[in-house]
Amino acid sequence: MSDKAAKPPLLLIAAGGTGGHMFPAQALAEAMVRRGWRVKLSTDARGARYTGGFPHVVQVDQVASATFARGGPLAKLAVPFRIAGGVVSAIWRNMVDRPRVVVGFGGYPTIPALTSATVLGIPRAIHEQNGVMGKVNRVFAKRVQAFACGTWPTDLPKGVQGIHTGNPVRAAVAERAAAPYIQPGDYPMSVLVIGGSQGARILSDIVPAAIASLPESIRHLLRVAHQARPEDGARVARAYAEAGIDAEVEPFFSDVPRRLAECQLVISRAGASSVADISVIGRPAILIPYAVAAGDHQTANARGLVEAGGAIRMPESAASVESLREQIALVLDNPEGAGQMARASLSYGIPDATARLVALVEQLAGPET
Repeated sequence: MSDKAAKPPLLLIAAGGTGGHMFPAQALAEAMVRRGWRVKLSTDARGARYTGGFPHVVQVDQVASATFARGGPLAKLAVPFRIAGGVVSAIWRNMVDRPRVVVGFGGYPTIPALTSATVLGIPRAIHEQNGVMGKVNRVFAKRVQAFACGTWPTDLPKGVQGIHTGNPVRAAVAERAAAPYIQPGDYPMSVLVIGGSQGARILSDIVPAAIASLPESIRHLLRVAHQARPEDGARVARAYAEAGIDAEVEPFFSDVPRRLAECQLVISRAGASSVADISVIGRPAILIPYAVAAGDHQTANARGLVEAGGAIRMPESAASVESLREQIALVLDNPEGAGQMARASLSYGIPDATARLVALVEQLAGPET
């Protein structure tokens, strides 16, 4: 048997930009490595910040970021040339070490990966996390053999048939799937505040004051873990301290899955990965969608969990200290209702989303794998 024949099949994953793209990509990488595949990840500098959780055997290729959304006129003029250079480089790499399947999760690193796969005739798929498609995924939607949807329904172009896989969650979340929920009561309770990678300032503006204005019967029992932007951290910590509230304030929590499993309530943006994590573990949530998210996709992401009864959606335009205090109290002062929300959240989750995506990849790869 030749070395080439003995080499395990290769999966190329392309994802960039945010944790919303990178966390599902990480989940697929973890599963495919366990199944004996080699995995390469193509990402940009922003996506590279999230690669620490990937299996160490995953080869990370960092591509130059190329987006029309940032930079001055000269930088924007250079974007097509950078993309073209990335495509040529990807074609060369994929000819030297040909992937069996290429999966794009969105973001500009997906462009060279899927373009090279199209040119070379490599089976390819897209996984769209949000209920409204990203620009890059929309461009390639009709050029792939399979289109997986993390949120259902997803706004798809005419003629594109979506496969509802759900959003894969990282192993640390999957390990806590359906963790027993402790209903609010007359004992210490935890509130987790997570804002995603952008647009979290409103949570820092109103959550500390809303919690501080809760009735003393609730407030004195609370422990808060609040993820805040670095520039907001000091004032958020000070607001909690002045109100006598036990709070941890950090720009990033590396153990969000553990904190989700232990909390009585999560207050969050409605990023696709956040919604998936919340529902797979099964926790009551107050979701405040990011108002300027492209295509208002966070409102679309929240819709299913809210309709299931697992979350309360609060539009940013309606989010105030007073309205948020009322909703927090509604959950924490109603143990039976909170328990019902937790069960509804869990019923909405798709804990086998990774397995569904693995099956799709292996189907594209063919029976010889």
